[in-house]
Amino acid sequence: MTMSDYRRLSYWHDSVPDDLTPRAPLPGDIEVDVAIIGGGLTGLWTAYYLQRREPGLRIAVLEREIAGFGASGRNGGWCSALFPRSTASLERAHGLDAALAIRRAMIATVDEVGRVSAEEQIDCDFVKGGTVAFAHTAVQAQAADAEVAEARRYGVDPLERRATSVFDPNCARIHPAKLVRGLAHVVENAGASIYERTQVLDWEPHAVRTTRGTVTAATVIAATEGYGATLPRTRRSILPLYSLMIATAPLPDSVWDEIGIAHGQTFTDYRHLLIYGQRTADNRFAFGGRGARYHWGSAIRPGYDRAPRVFEHLRVALETLFPAVAGTPITHRWGGPLGVPRDWHASVRYDAATGVGSAGGYVGDGLSTTNIAGRTLADLITGTQSDLTTLPWVGHRSPDWEPEPLRFIGANLGMLAMEAADIEERATSRASIAARVMGPLTGH
Repeated sequence: MTMSDYRRLSYWHDSVPDDLTPRAPLPGDIEVDVAIIGGGLTGLWTAYYLQRREPGLRIAVLEREIAGFGASGRNGGWCSALFPRSTASLERAHGLDAALAIRRAMIATVDEVGRVSAEEQIDCDFVKGGTVAFAHTAVQAQAADAEVAEARRYGVDPLERRATSVFDPNCARIHPAKLVRGLAHVVENAGASIYERTQVLDWEPHAVRTTRGTVTAATVIAATEGYGATLPRTRRSILPLYSLMIATAPLPDSVWDEIGIAHGQTFTDYRHLLIYGQRTADNRFAFGGRGARYHWGSAIRPGYDRAPRVFEHLRVALETLFPAVAGTPITHRWGGPLGVPRDWHASVRYDAATGVGSAGGYVGDGLSTTNIAGRTLADLITGTQSDLTTLPWVGHRSPDWEPEPLRFIGANLGMLAMEAADIEERATSRASIAARVMGPLTGH
């Protein structure tokens, strides 16, 4: 890919103050202390916190394209306290105390990302403006009431029920490409080596094999997220689910005043086929959602980033939510795969005996979860006992996805069920049976 190709990856890549020139690839066989597979936020946060715990560590980050090429640089820009599994689901899986520990850790992580961004002078448009979840129908109002009631029962998430929405203060608006590219420069300046255009073929304890040579290391960390589906070792551990986005031309402040979304705010609603958006620092809508189908064999190809039907669905959804935006030009359309484990449960794993670790399975909630993953891996690698290393996602192992064709049928059937549930609820004003059936399969 050329620099102009990287610019076309997303609005975020097109607007980041970085020329996106690829760094040099791995020069051949090398030996380091820590080899990190993947130049996204998980890998870079792990390198960042390792450098602060043990500044002398030799760290190599191996990236097939450029740092921030994948979901870390293309996402919706929500640095939220969301975890892929709900609090009630976490309680069922791990018990009340463990579920609340994850919630508290996730809430604290939003501020940690802001703290590091300020301390390291990473200008990523971080504004902690909270999330507005709109409830436009009677069914959505019921879902909003249920969410607030659950939050009050657990006493951790300070949700505020408003007339037609729910407000969650624990979310910041971020320009994701500015964050990931800025973090890459920070860890590089602190001594880590980032080798781009270096394709990893496989790994094992103390060695990573690439097309450019072999990296020998005491510690090997796999941070590949959705792209793990393209590697033999993790092919069935993760499912690459595409999420697509659009960005509008900038809107005048008067329109934003009419819409009622302030700078720093993100937004969503209570439909089942997820949508998400933010008001960007330059007054655009950056708006995305699910709806793109899963591709046979967990295939990931550049052409899958563009789905005209989904882009049109997003445009219509945005104009339906906010009629004031009707007719505003769409300047950017993009997408990419995020990583979904079989039980929708993110995890951090590290085996001190082999020196092999991993983190991922964020299901789109990775902009903050990658940070807590990096801190946790740094503690595990350095043998540091902390509150993070006792969280129940540490050591969690999700089951493998089914082989094809079951994986293809199940993943796409779930997507169709969510779409059907939204149609059913709009038509009947009653909660969908399909949604109740599919809820346990989507972390709720």
